[in-house]
Amino acid sequence: MMKKNILALMVAVVALAGCSEMFEPSVENNLTKDFMYKEASFAEGMIAVAYSQIPTNGYSFNEVATDDAVSNDPNNGYMKLATGQWSSNNYFAVDRWNQCYSAILYLNTLIEEADKVDWAENEHARELFTIRIRGEAYGLRALYYYYLLQSFGGWSDGELLGVPLILQQQDKKADFNLPRASYVATVSQIYADIEEAIKLLPEEYQDIDINAQPVPAKYVEMGIPATEVVTYNRVMGEKFRGRMNGLIATAVKAQTALLAASPAFLNGEGTRWNEAAVAAAGLIAKKGGVGGLSSTGGTWYNDMTVINSLDKGTNPPEILWRTSVGESNSLETNNYPPSLRGNGRVNPTQNLVDAFPAINGYPIGDVNANYNPANPYANRDPRLRKYILFNQSTFGPNSTVINIASGSTDDVINKETGKSTRTGYYLRKLMKESTNLDPNSAKTEKNYFARIRYTELYLIYAEAANEAYGPTGTAPGVSFSAYDVIKAIRIRAGITGGDAYLESVKADKAKMRDLIRNERRLELCFEGHRFWDLRRWKENLNVMARGIGVSNGTVDLGAEGLGVAVENRSFENYMYYGPIPLSETLKWSNLKQNTGW
Repeated sequence: MMKKNILALMVAVVALAGCSEMFEPSVENNLTKDFMYKEASFAEGMIAVAYSQIPTNGYSFNEVATDDAVSNDPNNGYMKLATGQWSSNNYFAVDRWNQCYSAILYLNTLIEEADKVDWAENEHARELFTIRIRGEAYGLRALYYYYLLQSFGGWSDGELLGVPLILQQQDKKADFNLPRASYVATVSQIYADIEEAIKLLPEEYQDIDINAQPVPAKYVEMGIPATEVVTYNRVMGEKFRGRMNGLIATAVKAQTALLAASPAFLNGEGTRWNEAAVAAAGLIAKKGGVGGLSSTGGTWYNDMTVINSLDKGTNPPEILWRTSVGESNSLETNNYPPSLRGNGRVNPTQNLVDAFPAINGYPIGDVNANYNPANPYANRDPRLRKYILFNQSTFGPNSTVINIASGSTDDVINKETGKSTRTGYYLRKLMKESTNLDPNSAKTEKNYFARIRYTELYLIYAEAANEAYGPTGTAPGVSFSAYDVIKAIRIRAGITGGDAYLESVKADKAKMRDLIRNERRLELCFEGHRFWDLRRWKENLNVMARGIGVSNGTVDLGAEGLGVAVENRSFENYMYYGPIPLSETLKWSNLKQNTGW
C-alpha cells in the first residue's frame, strides 16, 4: 500500500524547480527522523515533499478521456484509458494511490513531531513555526484525502466506501492491512483536518504593521504576546504566501462537499449541498460577492502584465492558490499548431465546440440562437474564439492564419499522424500567444499553474445552491443566488442581449442544473475537471468524440451537422468509480475493491 519505512527520507529530490517563492531554507540530505529535531531545514524538507506531490501541480489534460478532446499522441495515457484499456492493473495517467499516501505519511510525522523541532531560538517564534507547520500538514492531509476520495471512493458489496484512513506515524512494523473507511467517515475526516488547519493557520499570509496592529487574537490566545509583531511577521508573513492557508483549506472543504453531494455518491443526502454552498459562499463573500468576480478571470493565463508583476507569492484577483511562476514553452511546444512549430497534441472536439452557445446565450440547437451551420463560428459566445483554434483563426506572435481546411498546409486534419489535429481544432486556451517557437526568434513567457481559481468556487456555489435552495434561493446569510452567479459569469463571457435564455430557465431547477454544468464545462475546460465531473454527475461517458471533415476545401460538419466520428469511448457503468490498484488489493486482504474491477 505505502512505503513502510518513511524514515529514509528522499529529501534531496525536493530541489523543487521554481519553488523559491515558497520554501526557505533549502532542504538537507537523507538522514534519520531524529535529525530534524535539531535541523529545521530537514523538517521543512518533509513539508516540501508534501507540496511537491500535489496531483494538480500541472496540467493533466484528462479531457482527452472525455467528450471534450482527443490526442494525436498514440501513447497518451488518457486516450488508452478512454478506449477500453483501463483496468485495476493498467492505470495510465490517474494512479494517485501511492503518490497521495506517501505524502500523507510525511504529513502524519509532521503533525506529531513538529513541536519537537528547533525551529528557532526565540521561544515564541518556535511556537509559531510549530503552529504553522502543523496547520499546513492538516490542510494538506485533507487535500490528499480529497484526491483519494475523488479517485477511489465507490461502491463495494452494496456499501459506499472511502479509503483507508492512516492518521498516525507509521514505521516498518506498522499494520498496513487496513480496511477502507466508509465514504461518510472519510468525508468527516477531511472536515476534521480542515477544521484543525483553519484553527491554526492565518486566512492569508501577510505582514502586519508593527506600529498599528497587534498579533492576531487567535495567536494571542495560543500564548503569543500581542506585541510580538516582528516575530509574527517572521513566521506568518508574506514570504510564506503560496502555502496552505485558511482560505485554501475552506476551498478544499467546498470541493469535498460538492463531490460528496453529487449523484454518484451521497446524491444530496444529509446537508452536503448546503455545506458546499456555505463554504464557497464564505470565500465569495470575502471577494465582495458576485461583484468580486474578476473581469479578466476567463483569460487569467494570458494576462502577461499581471503575471510579470507577481512577486512574493501575490495572487491575481482570479487566483486563490497557484504554483510558483516559472518560464517554460512546454505547453506551446506540445499544443501549438504545426505551422507554429508545435505538435498539436490536445485536439478539442466538435462536442465541446457545440457546447458554446450563441452570443445571445441560447444553445445552438435552439431556434432562437439563429445558428448557421454554413458559418458555424459566427455570432457565438466569445469564449469559443478565446479557447479554441478553428479554421481561419489567426494566432501566434505573427498572427498566423490557421488553415485547417486546406490540404497544402501543415495544420490540415491528419496530414501527419502524431502531429496535426485529428478533430480539425487546436487548443488556444492556456497558450501564451506571444511565445515564439522559431529558433531564430525564440521567446518564452512566464507562467504558472492555477490550483484553485475563484471562478471554480463561484461555480461550486452555483451548483450547490441550485440543488439546495433552487435557482434564485440563497444560502443562509448570503445575498446572491445560483442565478446571480451564472448571470455574472455569462456577462463576463460576453453574452449579449439581456441573456433571454438564462431568464427563461431561472425558475426551473433541472434546466438551471444543465446550464450550470455547461458553464462549468466551458469556464474550466482543459484545467483537469471534466474527467471527474462526468463521473460524479453519472453522465454518459460513452459519447463519441467528434470533429470536422473537409469537403472541397471547406469545413464539413457531416450530414447531420454534428461533426464526423473521430474516436469511440469505451466505458462500463462501474467505471464511474476508479479501481483500487490491483497490486494493493493483492497485498492487503482487508482492502476491498470497487465493484466491477
